[in-house]
Amino acid sequence: MTALAPTLQTFLTDYMTRQRKASPHTIAAYRDAIKLLLVFTANSTGKQPHQLDIADLDAPLIVAFLNHLEHDRHNTIRTRNARLAAIQSLYHYAGLRHPEHAALIARVLAIPTKRAEKPIVTFLNEDELDALLAAPDRNTWTGRRDHAIILLGAQTGLRADELIKLDCADIRLGTGAHVSCIGKGRKHRITPLIPVTVATIKVWLTERAGQPTDPLFPTRQGRRLSHDALERQTRQQRQQRLPLAAEQEDHATHPSTHPPPSGCCKPRSIPPRSRSGSATNATRRHRPTYTPTSPSNNARSTAPPRQAPSQAATGQPTRYSRSSKTSNPQSRPSRRHTTRVMPTSQPPTRTTQTGSSIKSA
Repeated sequence: MTALAPTLQTFLTDYMTRQRKASPHTIAAYRDAIKLLLVFTANSTGKQPHQLDIADLDAPLIVAFLNHLEHDRHNTIRTRNARLAAIQSLYHYAGLRHPEHAALIARVLAIPTKRAEKPIVTFLNEDELDALLAAPDRNTWTGRRDHAIILLGAQTGLRADELIKLDCADIRLGTGAHVSCIGKGRKHRITPLIPVTVATIKVWLTERAGQPTDPLFPTRQGRRLSHDALERQTRQQRQQRLPLAAEQEDHATHPSTHPPPSGCCKPRSIPPRSRSGSATNATRRHRPTYTPTSPSNNARSTAPPRQAPSQAATGQPTRYSRSSKTSNPQSRPSRRHTTRVMPTSQPPTRTTQTGSSIKSA
């Protein structure tokens, strides 16, 4: 017996299950990665899996296996890195049990992960979400179940695995309505529910009439929904209704080309502006603009400004005028709609009497 066989057995049955307490999904993923590695090594070396030793699984073979996954099996870079993580976890465990292969294990652990572009996470807008909620036929039992699943998932943001693992006892509809579950990483999550979701789930629980330990969203046979079933139902509802939501959005964007149906028109409004000129994000409400219609405002805005007589017309300099530039009211901008009229009368003279003659001071 080689050293690889007992190491693999204790790694999956004792280390991952008892010591690490990994989830069944993690153990199954690690098992599949090691299985693919053994099959590739047996085809490359010509040895049977029970004849393989740790020395046969060196760093060049591991790199060749990763390239085989990416090019021959057409796996993504994320899948390639996940397989590499499973293999390196096995070699971490083998390094403590077989120190005679420390150099080989160190070279395998030094294999870097491959970088990949992260896709942009998309989301549904309000119209698409409304269309998705209206897609299930609520005249049927499965339609009411799918509507409750979509509404609960959209409001709480639960993952697919968390939704299908919910029991009837995980929903609290009394004071402080909420849903509790064990999320990713064994984290306990408690999410409050809004009144619309509470009313929908209350009707569904009445129709469901299950025990506290029964699944909240079962199949027709009463079993728990699987990931594939949930994905298939959601994709089917999305394909049925989201093209309609896209068409409605196209109507709103191009009203001249696609006239909207009657009853969906809304009054035109302009969002509030910030100092930079862009719409503020603090509020989503739009307020309409108002145009002044009072006669006084219109008269003030349309009446021409009154002009003061210039120095050439009166022969006397105007008050507060020290140069021709400032004496002309046309050359000085005015902040008001009307211009103040400057006095044009000659200032009074002071007389003094000296003897028999009168002189102007």
